Amino acid sequence: MPSAPQDARDENGHLIRELHGVTLASIIDYLQARYGWPGLDERLRMNCFAVNPSAKSALAFLRRTPWARAKVEELYIRTRSAEVLGK
Repeated sequence: MPSAPQDARDENGHLIRELHGVTLASIIDYLQARYGWPGLDERLRMNCFAVNPSAKSALAFLRRTPWARAKVEELYIRTRSAEVLGK
């Protein structure tokens, strides 16, 4: 029986859903490398990914906007869990 996404662990054995030791900057870098700015905008519909996107502007927006940060973290958790679980 395969593990559930909530039990997915990173290479250090930490539960991905807990974001143990993962910085917002590394989350943005990972998601941008994986999906690109257009892909992030398509998935999350945030201007920081659509209008002159950069890691710096996205971080500034996400640090002051809790609902947006939560959406980005949730996408990261889903993406990393699927990757770790081989889906």
